[in-house]
Amino acid sequence: MPSIALLDTGDGETGHVEYAGFIGGNPVFAMVDGTAHLLAGRHREITLHDGLLAAARSWDGNLLLTSGEDGRVCALGSDGGVVERNASPGKWIDRIAAGPSGAIAFSWGKKGMVLAGQTQKPFESERTIEGIAFAPKGMRIALARYNGVELVWINTSNPSQFLEWKGAHTGVSFSPDGKYVVSTMQENALHGWRLSDSKHMRMTGYPAKVKSISWSAKGKWLATSGAPAAITWPFSGKDGPMGKAPKELGAIGRILATQVACHPEEDVVAIGYENGMVIAVRIEDDKEALLRREGAGAISSLNWDDAGKRLAFGTEAGEAGVIDLTQ
Repeated sequence: MPSIALLDTGDGETGHVEYAGFIGGNPVFAMVDGTAHLLAGRHREITLHDGLLAAARSWDGNLLLTSGEDGRVCALGSDGGVVERNASPGKWIDRIAAGPSGAIAFSWGKKGMVLAGQTQKPFESERTIEGIAFAPKGMRIALARYNGVELVWINTSNPSQFLEWKGAHTGVSFSPDGKYVVSTMQENALHGWRLSDSKHMRMTGYPAKVKSISWSAKGKWLATSGAPAAITWPFSGKDGPMGKAPKELGAIGRILATQVACHPEEDVVAIGYENGMVIAVRIEDDKEALLRREGAGAISSLNWDDAGKRLAFGTEAGEAGVIDLTQ
């Protein structure tokens, strides 16, 4: 097994790691209580919010963007510096997304804001916004909400596009090539659209809600949680997963996969489970490698470093650590 360095977050059984990853190559762990633990030469605990609600890494990998119950949006640098990007007292900013060239989008209720360079673009939806994602080129954002996904232009006055599908959509993602939009749903399913013709893609059959999805490096595969395996859909070819069966990777009895993270270069998926276990599986031949034995709490966040040599994890019970695959 690779070496594992565990971090003492000081939260014991009451903690919850919202985000585990790397900024500027340094491990960082953001907790729901609003603190972040940064390992940059030494362990630093930094207070960001009075209650953390969302976190996302910037596209250049140097910042952790966070939002919270205090109405603030913050950017944590790899040196431990914190810059406040927005202050809206009284608002719970519970969705945040990072985009190209330092862009940020965040929302509260039915309203939100995009910060892109000198541009500040407010946006509003008819229903509560449950998820935000930037298109690969950063020209549009997708908003997940009840009965579908809205596509909103950032720098133009073009009307938004609505991708309709009945039900509550709780999260959203663009494929790396920008050809598809996929949403997670309140029911145990995903839904997708091919943007060239708005053709629907239904991805159903999950025993639990899908809370984590991850695209492979070249966009050929979409790995998902919500089952006792990582359900991984093929997106190669013009029709994506339509008419194709997914791969079930890393099945371990009835233990649910709670987090998935595709390797940044290879077709490999790291899978975190409800019992705290972490494994890696090669998509092509299902070859598995145990990275972490079971621990306290379900895996709540899982992210590779840019080189694909280290894997950061956090759990619902406050455990956090870095798995070093070079050891």
